[in-house]
Amino acid sequence: MKKLIALFAVSAVASTSAVAGVALSGAASVSYDDNGSSPSATSYDADLTISGSAGATTFTSTMDIDAAATVTGTSMATTIGPLTVSADMFNEDDAATVSTTGGLIADSGDNRSVTVSLDAPIGDATIGLDNSGDVTVSGTFSGVTVSHTVKNGADKTVGSASIAGMDVSLTNDAGSSSWTIGTTVAGTAVTVGSDKSISAVFGVTGNTVTVKHVAERASAASTITTKYSTAQKDAYTTIAIARDLTSGAALAATYNTFDSSLTLKASVAF
Repeated sequence: MKKLIALFAVSAVASTSAVAGVALSGAASVSYDDNGSSPSATSYDADLTISGSAGATTFTSTMDIDAAATVTGTSMATTIGPLTVSADMFNEDDAATVSTTGGLIADSGDNRSVTVSLDAPIGDATIGLDNSGDVTVSGTFSGVTVSHTVKNGADKTVGSASIAGMDVSLTNDAGSSSWTIGTTVAGTAVTVGSDKSISAVFGVTGNTVTVKHVAERASAASTITTKYSTAQKDAYTTIAIARDLTSGAALAATYNTFDSSLTLKASVAF
């Protein structure tokens, strides 16, 4: 009998209080993963978010409370007409950040910031200016949404449109382009991307089936700021079957060809 690879149970609790405009929300989970041929592990997570508002000013603070309580984010913003002033007051330690292109092994530095933005509508377009000097012009014209940000040597343009039943998006960031095209045929939603990724989502007798394929891609260059070498990351495919129950619970099973793992998940939220 195939060994049960992973079992995951999660319970999320959210509450809101109208006392002085303060809201509390949180979530907690515990998971067990056999990790295939690697040692199995049990992990826990509990998070708390405190937010409040007074007039046009909002304050949000997030905390990780499953072990020693640590602040993970603190921000404040206020809006006066078309002018918005926001402050990120938390100096995040991103030394352990992991992404598909590699992760940092050293903190990137003090990332607290104050941003001043001005959004002034001009016809069907909106112009925004922030304190870094970047100017963004965005709008929707004849069903096509376009946003262009003028930066110092690194302009970025994003466009999206629905054409003949297809949703098309295109991004050109400092000369590097990426795109996705999605459409729905006979109840199956199919999306392809310039990174050679493909996904298909369809329903079968009350279940939602999702098939995704991620092509082989390069890891980030091996430097002092990354954890990974220049070796290729293998292509893999995931097949997931999910079902929402009338009680508010959900069940899901996911098979990943990368490590031949099967993950079973049961969740409930209220």
